[in-house]
Amino acid sequence: MMIRVERKQRKTITALSDSIGVMIIVCIACASIVLLALLLSNDPLKTLKYFFFGSFQSMYYLGNMINSAIPLIFGGLGVSLAMKAGLFNLGGEGQVYAGAFVASILVLVMAPFGIVGAILALLAAIGVSSLLAGISGMLKAAWNTNELITSFLVSNIVLLVVNYLIAGPFKDPNTNLIATRRIPPQFMLPKIMPPSNLSTALYFAIIAVMLVQIFLYRTKSGYELRMYGLNSTFAIYGGISRSRYQIGPMMLSGSLYGLAGALAIYGTYFTSIKEFSSGMGWNAIAVALIARFRPMAIIPAALFFAYIESGARNAMLHSDVTYEISSIVQAVVFLFVTSTVLQKGSIRTRRNL
Repeated sequence: MMIRVERKQRKTITALSDSIGVMIIVCIACASIVLLALLLSNDPLKTLKYFFFGSFQSMYYLGNMINSAIPLIFGGLGVSLAMKAGLFNLGGEGQVYAGAFVASILVLVMAPFGIVGAILALLAAIGVSSLLAGISGMLKAAWNTNELITSFLVSNIVLLVVNYLIAGPFKDPNTNLIATRRIPPQFMLPKIMPPSNLSTALYFAIIAVMLVQIFLYRTKSGYELRMYGLNSTFAIYGGISRSRYQIGPMMLSGSLYGLAGALAIYGTYFTSIKEFSSGMGWNAIAVALIARFRPMAIIPAALFFAYIESGARNAMLHSDVTYEISSIVQAVVFLFVTSTVLQKGSIRTRRNL
């Protein structure tokens, strides 16, 4: 009984110290926004007004902000799953893009099969992205190749290949956009908050968070995955398969990225536009870092990142700053979320508590 109480106390202290670290990062991000507005804007009060409150001025802006968080939720879950196994999937950009492209093409081919065809196209998108991430896991298991490097290189190849396919053989001749043909209207996900782009893909994201949480903390496989990530040598001596938890987590990570891409097509874009997913993979890494790789913290972390992007967009439209202010703030978040100073401070906070 005492051991259980001590474990609960340790978990509470860890969560509290992590929350303090996240709040510090949020405060630093807000301070950087204020500083940039003062330095770059001729009317900083107007800029700050639209940055901080522009996303809440109408249902359209609010819905679009939440909608932009959906792929970040899936991507953050993908990064977190891999990291829990001690792996790093740096190929999210290519996996999202490939999943979106496969879904947009196959749903056109399988349109005669109705909803069954749409589901099959979705599963194919998940499978392709899972395989792309699995390549790095297989190389890791076979030759101990660094999965961070291989996933990044494979992603770069995929980006170039998909760009060629969208701009070449699969380009829609009826539009000026460099994009594939639009998917049939019957396969578009229903809107939740019209006239914004927010769709029922949000429900899939919430369900995915719950399933990953249950998998990691309520199943034997999830426990073994976390044990392997904490100490692979100890886990192997305990009978846990090395290859299983080098390949499996990478494939699961890729499948979540693929699902993000496919649902972006079904719910928001309805066509694969060249490089539409640029930045999604990198931002998902930041979301996972802010959430400390905890599934239930992914949603608020994704909303925070989406809020920064939405605020920068509104400030650009209604004041004299450029959209790049968002990239600067995101860079600040990246810097401090990986800061060893904050990590040491978090550990010191746990000890003091």
